[in-house]
Amino acid sequence: AHAETLVTACQGPWTYIATAQAYDDEMRERIALHRSRRGEGWTTVDAPLDLAGALAAVPDGRPVLIDCLTLWLTNHMLAEHDFETECRRLADVLSRPRGPWFVVSNEVGQGIVPDNALARRFRDAAGRLNQQVAAVAGTVLLMVAGLPLKVK
Repeated sequence: AHAETLVTACQGPWTYIATAQAYDDEMRERIALHRSRRGEGWTTVDAPLDLAGALAAVPDGRPVLIDCLTLWLTNHMLAEHDFETECRRLADVLSRPRGPWFVVSNEVGQGIVPDNALARRFRDAAGRLNQQVAAVAGTVLLMVAGLPLKVK
């Protein structure tokens, strides 16, 4: 919700690039909730895998909200894609924004070490992806209890 507020402070129209896939009722409800928060002026682009391509297709100058990197990474990992190459490709596109771009991700490394290999692999990959994206971002915010903390 905070990212949506930041994006709508820019002049619209706005593009929402969604990475979620609705495999069950609970995720369909989450997606519906997100859509209900957005009013007129939003274009939604579903990009569960080709996030770099979706960004390339956005018109110059248009504000973009990407939600979210960790779901996008999950999609690639579960499909057994070369997610490391995709992460580098995405970071390269994000390093050359053609408008105000806002990226949502999750910090998953602050808890206990997961008990299985896939979860540990995901946690490590998400950490590396967040570092790559933060390195090319102009501003990085960490949300804690609904409050934005400026990291960069």
